[in-house]
Amino acid sequence: MELIILPLILGIIAFFLPTNWVRPFGLLASLSVLAVSIVHLMNFDPANYVLILNPVEVFPLGLTFKMGYDGLALVMVLLTNAVISIILLANWNRDISSNARFTGLVLLMQCALLGLFTSLDGILFYTFWELTLIPIFLILYWFGKQDNNRALFKFFLYTLLGSLMMLLSFIGLAYFSPNFSYFQLVQANFDGKAVEAALIMGGILFAFAVKIPLFPFHTWQAPTYTNAPMAGTMLLSALMLKMALYGMIKWMIPIGFEGLVYLKWPVITLGGIGIVYGAIIAMKQKDLKTLFAYASISHLGLIAAGIMLFTVSAIEASMVQIINHSIVAVALFLCAGIIEDRLNTRNIDDLGGIAKVAPHFGFWFAVMTFISVSVPFTAGFIGEFILIKELFTAHWVIGITAASTLVFGAVYMLRAYQGSMFGPSKVTVFADLTWNEYAVFGILTVAAVGFGLYPQIIIDFIKPSIKFTQELMAGDLTFTK
Repeated sequence: MELIILPLILGIIAFFLPTNWVRPFGLLASLSVLAVSIVHLMNFDPANYVLILNPVEVFPLGLTFKMGYDGLALVMVLLTNAVISIILLANWNRDISSNARFTGLVLLMQCALLGLFTSLDGILFYTFWELTLIPIFLILYWFGKQDNNRALFKFFLYTLLGSLMMLLSFIGLAYFSPNFSYFQLVQANFDGKAVEAALIMGGILFAFAVKIPLFPFHTWQAPTYTNAPMAGTMLLSALMLKMALYGMIKWMIPIGFEGLVYLKWPVITLGGIGIVYGAIIAMKQKDLKTLFAYASISHLGLIAAGIMLFTVSAIEASMVQIINHSIVAVALFLCAGIIEDRLNTRNIDDLGGIAKVAPHFGFWFAVMTFISVSVPFTAGFIGEFILIKELFTAHWVIGITAASTLVFGAVYMLRAYQGSMFGPSKVTVFADLTWNEYAVFGILTVAAVGFGLYPQIIIDFIKPSIKFTQELMAGDLTFTK
């Protein structure tokens, strides 16, 4: 339970710290939680579940409040803790990092995310799903642009509708399962009622589609990203959206596979549309942050489509892409934030020649650009290659659509880089990178190349979880934990 309790306690403490203590406290707090998760990693056997909370069932509501992790959940726990630490490090030289409210909210959000990834009860999963909204909403409200009320309202409305659909679906699951324990829900007996299963899974899928976001539920994303502070955008893109992708693999597929058969191709089709739509809109953007937001829609559409193939290879590749997307999201939004901090603009038309006056930043922006377009020896290359191959196997049309992301991605990313770093020298003064920005770019590069050279380290952890899901879908497994 220390994984959940530690960031909760540290987050509460952060609210009451003097300003000059907040920055080092926040980073040390996040690193301490990361250290605890690494200890769990060192003692973990991927073939087993580790229960960190296993109380007696609460009657008469059928609540179990079990918490624990398998390899899939532990990967997400490690990703969360690593990304939180990197986000706080990336913001070290910004005023927001010395704000007690900001640091406290980030640590509380870390607590909620870890609670969600370790939940083994449907109602507990839903509760943490909702709890993550409180800190991110307050971060957007307190530290975003002053005129962001419209974007905040759209974000709140979409997430509210998604949450309502998820709640109704979990209530519907109570009819087919004796309680809300994960191990009972994955054996929910729909008794051939595939339509009912499809309706229930459709509600959960709607919540996930909003969060990812899938086309056409994406309209909240770009304005929210654009108006959010850099740290808020990183939290949303690198972590919050991953809750839905994780939920698809961990919860939706094993619980309602019987109903998902009806939803498979509609979701894959929406993912394919999102790949092309997001890329085309990204190519037309002048604002770097908005461009990266639409690029994210394109890449997430590919991941969601891959997950819905229900194959082991596609799900494994999707997990590699989930990690790669988090790396790329932090990297690109940091690049946009650095430019905005120095020049008070993100408009490509106002930029040009930055690489001449800040060559170190120009170099690292180029490295992050190559990582984002999935060049060989990066995590994105192996993940995208396998996903495209699997989608081609499913249908050549969706395969070609998926492959188009390689071309589109290169076009909009190289255009953004060329327009801001080279071209007419509109920028004559630009402070080069600070020590913490060097550190973040270095860490992200090592991670992207490391996972690109050896993605098996991820696959080895999640393979037993994927096998467990596959056996459930085949009806070959009875699980009673």
